[in-house]
Amino acid sequence: MTFPAKTSFLALSFMATVASAQAVRVEKNMSLDLANQIAAATVASCSAGGYNVTAAVVDRAGTLRALQRADNAGPHTVAAAQGKAYTSASARNTTAAMLENVQKNPGAATLVDIPGFLVLGGGVPVKVGNEVVGAVGVGGAPGGHLDEQCANAGIAKVAELLK
Repeated sequence: MTFPAKTSFLALSFMATVASAQAVRVEKNMSLDLANQIAAATVASCSAGGYNVTAAVVDRAGTLRALQRADNAGPHTVAAAQGKAYTSASARNTTAAMLENVQKNPGAATLVDIPGFLVLGGGVPVKVGNEVVGAVGVGGAPGGHLDEQCANAGIAKVAELLK
């Protein structure tokens, strides 16, 4: 093989290696253990405030990883918590911020029409740095702002694991 042919072959081989490396992504995601810890801490936080809630924790794709329903939490809280968690993970934002956007921006009003979205306060993304690895959704406290407080408290309990 001539020198130019060898050089071209090596260049093409390198380009193929770079292209295939870019095709594979490495992402952080929610483990089952972490999801269970967040769900338990979230329910405990709400219980301490006198609220019987359900906490749902989803991974970065919005797939359910953990669900805990407090004694005496209403049956509707299960779907509400899961919907809020899915919505937050999908949008990479709190559902309270999304609700505010829907209320103030007519162009965002159709977000509520996306299948599976529940645009009510109480969904909070779980982040490692700036990367969303999942979300927690809470349903059952008397107001989305209280659901969100419990979700934030649950995430705060595992903050050391999110570094």
